[in-house]
Amino acid sequence: MNVERAEEIFHSKDMIPVHLDSGQSVWIEKVDPDNGVATVQVGTNPGNTQTVAVERLHEAH
Repeated sequence: MNVERAEEIFHSKDMIPVHLDSGQSVWIEKVDPDNGVATVQVGTNPGNTQTVAVERLHEAH
């Protein structure tokens, strides 16, 4: 995924499923376009957040 699409998903009112490269479901909590990274919540645990390169994110189809 690219930074622009990550920002679109983050700002969307729709719930768009996103997966980390390992296949885990994630929710985008913040996008840092200058550094090409996003902070994501992994699974359903709000305490489980990671900052990852947006290239590691994939939109589920």
